[in-house]
Amino acid sequence: MIDDATGEIYGIMSAFDANRLAEEKGLDLVKVAPQAVPPVCKLMDYGKYKFDLSKKQKEARKNQHTADMKEMQLSMTIEQHDLETKAKHVGRFLAEGDKVKVSIRMKGRQQAHPEMGEDVMNRFFACVQDVGVVDKKPTREGRNILMILVPKKSKTVTEK
Repeated sequence: MIDDATGEIYGIMSAFDANRLAEEKGLDLVKVAPQAVPPVCKLMDYGKYKFDLSKKQKEARKNQHTADMKEMQLSMTIEQHDLETKAKHVGRFLAEGDKVKVSIRMKGRQQAHPEMGEDVMNRFFACVQDVGVVDKKPTREGRNILMILVPKKSKTVTEK
């Protein structure tokens, strides 16, 4: 079965006749379903088809958004206004769909009181809880306290 690029169907013919028809029209003979009986072929400009296919794939990759990992560093002695300012930046990151790693580096005698760092983390999360959720709770890893935030899932279905 032979199908033309314009949509014209030529019906069942031999492979020799199909190749001759393709040469006359200046097109390529492409097997669409070679396992079918009889095989289904199409007359097309294969180079143009491959070019259009790669163009569509490139456009799809360009429109695809990958979730990046952003990082925000806090300190154990951060003031409330600075905490709110950093929370505003993290809120913007989360709204764009990125993950955020929030870290506190404890220095010197601060290492004796990691609960103060966890308190700072909890206050920070309270500022961004409307746009994000905790993926990894605040944990102490050496001198650092780390927490990972991810964007909230938006409700696309409205309830009746």
